Amino acid sequence: MRHSTADIIVIGASAGGVQALQDVVAGFPANLPAAVFVVLHLPAWHVSRLPEILARSGPLPSTHPTEGTVIQNGHIYVAPPNQHLVISDDRIRLGTGPKENRQRPAVNVLFRSAAMTYGPRVIGVVLTGALDDGAAGLWDIKQRGGTTIVQEPSSAQFPDMPRNALENVPVDYVTPLDKLAKLLTDLAGRPVAMPESPKEYTIESIHTDLTCPECRGPITEFRRGPLSEFRCRIGHSYSPETFLATHAETRERALWAAIVALEEGTEIARDLALLQPSSLRHRLQREAEDNASAAMKLRAVLSSLTQGNSPYVAELKTKSQSSKQ
Repeated sequence: MRHSTADIIVIGASAGGVQALQDVVAGFPANLPAAVFVVLHLPAWHVSRLPEILARSGPLPSTHPTEGTVIQNGHIYVAPPNQHLVISDDRIRLGTGPKENRQRPAVNVLFRSAAMTYGPRVIGVVLTGALDDGAAGLWDIKQRGGTTIVQEPSSAQFPDMPRNALENVPVDYVTPLDKLAKLLTDLAGRPVAMPESPKEYTIESIHTDLTCPECRGPITEFRRGPLSEFRCRIGHSYSPETFLATHAETRERALWAAIVALEEGTEIARDLALLQPSSLRHRLQREAEDNASAAMKLRAVLSSLTQGNSPYVAELKTKSQSSKQ
């Protein structure tokens, strides 16, 4: 058994994350004996000023790393927009691989790479955010001997990410935001025992009839402990709630396309009816009425679905919750 120190802090956040991250780094000491890695969900086209914001908020330098950057303690490394942040062999790797939970960078990618490479040296933190990204990566950290921390949901602007992590991962600490910097400072640099070989765990794969919302490829469900992930052959990956939400968006786009086609068909049939003899005019008018009626019905269905009143949506949410038990 080798010995080392807890010197890898990985933090994931989404909605509400900028302010939360500022609050955390403001409490770090200048001599923090750990490197800090941050993934904040941002649109791919977004110009991120987060390193500058965090550098102004506390004593530690903060940058967007480049490929191959050597990891140093007392430094904050922020994932650049549209690039996954991976850590391995004391260096940083950047990649444009498939999105996970519709995100690149993705929290789970960073957490997973840290867990696989550094095991007990890792301290994983899930902050404010929507849906359930970060839970699977935090579970990996816990399984490989790392320390898991979740922001107290009541102190989060968006409590879904912390709450989902708590429901699925044996969490070591649940901490209000204003106490998080002190906890991380206390944990950083503490001695940890490193196993000679990493702990392995069983992953059950189940083929499904589902398709990937991103590329329409076949989906396989992977179960690790209480967690399920849905992954296509390309590598797009979804946690249950994100998968449900993404399919809801796909369904909405498809319904709007159908409504547009029906309403366009109504206009075309009506215009053509004005130019036709009476025998054909009646059929075209009826077709216009049928199209208009179908479009109205689809609008009503779409309204119900987007308001969350659909029994279909309720059933899917129930299945999603059951998959975690």
